[in-house]
Amino acid sequence: MRRKTAAILCMALWFYPVADAAAQAAASSQPAAMHALLRQGIEKAFNLDSAGAEAMFRKAVALDPEDPTGYAFLAVNHLFAAELSFDAGEREAGRQEMLRFVGEALTRGEARAGADPRDGRAHFAMALARTAKFRWAQRQRQYLTAAQEAHGLWSCLDRVQREDPSNADSRLLSGLIRYHIDHLPDLARFFSSFVVTRGDRARGLREIELAAAQGDLLRELAQSELISVWLNFEKQPARALPIARDLQKRFPRNYNFSFALASILSESGRHREAFAVARDLERGIAAGRPPFVPQLKPRHEQLMGRLFFNRGEYARAEASFRQSLRDPSEANARIRAWSYVRLGMIHDVRQEREQAVEFYNRTLGVEGESVAKGEARKYLAAPYVPPQASDRGRVP
Repeated sequence: MRRKTAAILCMALWFYPVADAAAQAAASSQPAAMHALLRQGIEKAFNLDSAGAEAMFRKAVALDPEDPTGYAFLAVNHLFAAELSFDAGEREAGRQEMLRFVGEALTRGEARAGADPRDGRAHFAMALARTAKFRWAQRQRQYLTAAQEAHGLWSCLDRVQREDPSNADSRLLSGLIRYHIDHLPDLARFFSSFVVTRGDRARGLREIELAAAQGDLLRELAQSELISVWLNFEKQPARALPIARDLQKRFPRNYNFSFALASILSESGRHREAFAVARDLERGIAAGRPPFVPQLKPRHEQLMGRLFFNRGEYARAEASFRQSLRDPSEANARIRAWSYVRLGMIHDVRQEREQAVEFYNRTLGVEGESVAKGEARKYLAAPYVPPQASDRGRVP
């Protein structure tokens, strides 16, 4: 049960900023010089320049070494970079640095909150740091630690929203928790209501949308989370499309937004546009210009499989999915999980149930990809049935 509880937050939380007047007003309690440096760091992080982001966050820390905020963003930046790295040594080094900065943020946050229990910024920095540690603990299968961090995170968010109700960024974290708890099985959802909070899909979605519209430092992160929500959970790709287009335009180096855009276009039935985005990605990977690297090839193969699948070309989709499985590295675990799901769906289309079940069960054996596992369990319970041609844009 602790394992189920620990999975509450891992649905999303990563993938930082132009603010409107309301966002600027919400940030008024942040010293202007530090706020500017944090924004620059977030911009660089979203453009996959982790070294540049690191430099900005360290400058923010230097302005006030006792403020926990810069340390919290350093922790997030190291975790973000580690999860995007294809080198096992770099990933582990990044995770260790993340843990170090989490400790720094919590130590300083607790000191500030002890001196002033109503310091909302201190509580928010601790919530952000605990989010990073939760994700690390869940990936390391340290489920007791993950459950403890989830509980501590929620306590911090509760204080932020009582002491600093204008902090729209905190609504992203609370919204994600509420939204994804509501998608847990009944027993896990009931248990989670005691450990963290009750699930509430509608309220959670409203909070994520609020952060996406009015957030400050996490505004773009909230927007990227909305892409996942509309595409993967609500099955409304049309709602995700304008967000993905905007983020891809603003952060052209971030290939994650191009992958997302191609998927959204395909799920919307706009196949020609989807393949055009996929071809651009393929050219970038072939050229090998950072951040486009050859190790992205399995992800691109998985994307092509999805595009062929949504167009009903199952033989070509199968070939692409099988190509994507050739890389057994930890970095491509998510790719393998989704390729297994889609291969199972293809066998269901062909009414080859035994082979379909085999691939769904393979999905369940991949660590760390709970959304794909949810899809696999759904099709283990009942075979996948393809939609009518007119519904092609709503294929999961």
